[in-house]
Amino acid sequence: MRAIVPVVRNFVFVCFFLISVSKSFSQSIVFGQKSQLEVGLALGPSFFLGDLGGNKGVGTGFVKDLNFPYTKFMGGIYGNYFPAEWIGIRAAFNMGSIEGNDSIIKDKGGWEHDRKQRNLSFKSKIFEGYVALEIYPTIFFEAYDGLKGKLRPYGLIGIGVFHFNPQAKYYGPNGAAWVDLRPLRLEGQGMAEYPDRKQYSLTSLEIPMGFGIKYYLKENMYVGLELLHRQTFTDYLDNVSTTYIDPNLFDVYLSPAQAAQAKQLMYRERFYNPSISRPTINQQRGDPKDKDAYFSTLIKIGWRLGEHNPAMRQLRCPVYY
Repeated sequence: MRAIVPVVRNFVFVCFFLISVSKSFSQSIVFGQKSQLEVGLALGPSFFLGDLGGNKGVGTGFVKDLNFPYTKFMGGIYGNYFPAEWIGIRAAFNMGSIEGNDSIIKDKGGWEHDRKQRNLSFKSKIFEGYVALEIYPTIFFEAYDGLKGKLRPYGLIGIGVFHFNPQAKYYGPNGAAWVDLRPLRLEGQGMAEYPDRKQYSLTSLEIPMGFGIKYYLKENMYVGLELLHRQTFTDYLDNVSTTYIDPNLFDVYLSPAQAAQAKQLMYRERFYNPSISRPTINQQRGDPKDKDAYFSTLIKIGWRLGEHNPAMRQLRCPVYY
């Protein structure tokens, strides 16, 4: 948590700085005499970037390892407050899901081979809320003639909180079922043999950042497209982070039913091929150095509220052309 404090502190400082600066511009850049409000809806595909899945070579947290067959969806609502036209303050809530699966990896005999053998999978619902600053750099080059027909690119960065709950499919005597992974402690979380592995929280901070573009169909209505990346502060979105443990420990710390689930879901190569005798204890299961991430590509529709009177703009002195 200490690593998060400087990020939050710097973000708050930037917020106050930009808001204070915006006041000096508001008299010449705000359209109308009141600050503007926007509300909108967003919907689009979401993608996971973490330890599971990926493509050829070393796994990364970048678009190289996108697995499009596991595309999920995310949607939500948001509101924007504009102290001036060039800067907005957004509050948003989204819900959706993410998923990853090692089985989709195409094994070319490289670094991806071990991930393919590991054969783990997960899915998780996501509930997030965040606040962010939107910056519209092209405002300063626009003609002072209203919003209709305008195309406005923007960048944004913020801070938020999200809730997740990784699950995997367990094949038991009564058939297949999705089970929660956190209670199974697959990497020794909370076990005396691994004192450095604390149980992780299902709620974590995130840094949303991205860019988008708006097109105003009317003075008070627009459509847009936005790419929003979330860098998280957890490595357990997919419940994979460190090394394999001795599976006999599950019998000590878990109920018999949970121990059976944990032994199957910790490492799934042997589940599909029981003849495998390759040792796994203390071998790499995930990469704790890289935190997990996810992103979405959202189609947006929004409405501007409040005073936005073209006649009032005619009475003001235009400053930027």
